[in-house]
Amino acid sequence: MTPTLVFDIETVPDIAGLRTLHGLDERVSDWEVAEMAFQQRRQATGSDFLQHHLQRVVAISCVLREGDNFKVWSLGEPDEDEGSLIQRFFDGIDKYTPQLVSWNGGGFDLPVLHYRGLIHGVQCARYWEMGEDDREFKWNNYISRYHMRHLDLMDLLAMYTGRANAPLDDMAKLIGFPGKLGMDGSRVWEAYQQGQLAQIRNYCETDVANTYLVYARFQMMRGVLSPDAYRQECELVRGELAGLNLPHWQEFLAAWPEVKC
Repeated sequence: MTPTLVFDIETVPDIAGLRTLHGLDERVSDWEVAEMAFQQRRQATGSDFLQHHLQRVVAISCVLREGDNFKVWSLGEPDEDEGSLIQRFFDGIDKYTPQLVSWNGGGFDLPVLHYRGLIHGVQCARYWEMGEDDREFKWNNYISRYHMRHLDLMDLLAMYTGRANAPLDDMAKLIGFPGKLGMDGSRVWEAYQQGQLAQIRNYCETDVANTYLVYARFQMMRGVLSPDAYRQECELVRGELAGLNLPHWQEFLAAWPEVKC
């Protein structure tokens, strides 16, 4: 059975990169560098959302579902450098050749990992395989938007139409899952400046757990899981999270009192 790897990333402005691009030295504070970049983006687009290549990865969280096992964790150590985190992610793909699952991974997470991996010299041959060495990848690879080896749930459910995209938080809560707890992506930079990297990693983990649960629901909708198998999958997740006995999972489970079909 092919392992399933669900992933999510959290990012902050690439302050060092912005200093390089704009010729800014250390006399300009990190906050001022970021605010300058935000203002430029607002003037250009009406939003302060920075371009993908200027997003520095500070957390990558994963769910690995393999055989009878369910595991959720954040890659690396909190103080690990960005290039090492990204390399760990692609090493997992080299090791497992998993079914990748994300929510907006095709629109955000993977392009960020592409650019940042290129900057750091990351190697990821299996991920970039498109049929040159493995013919199976010619018709089903991680790169093509319409192939299933990477399943971007948001993109697929919206029928590849951006105007139909739905937020993960909304969909998780509408189904009966906890959704986002205590933080969202717009608050990550503020939290990072306050040294709250552990909280950012915890938030990223709960996001990836929500994504996996929505994926299980989708598998029931498309007939891969029966309703009974879906309930069993949800109970497996609940049991594994309860066994971790960590505050963010206790909060998550408290917000998810029952499995709904």
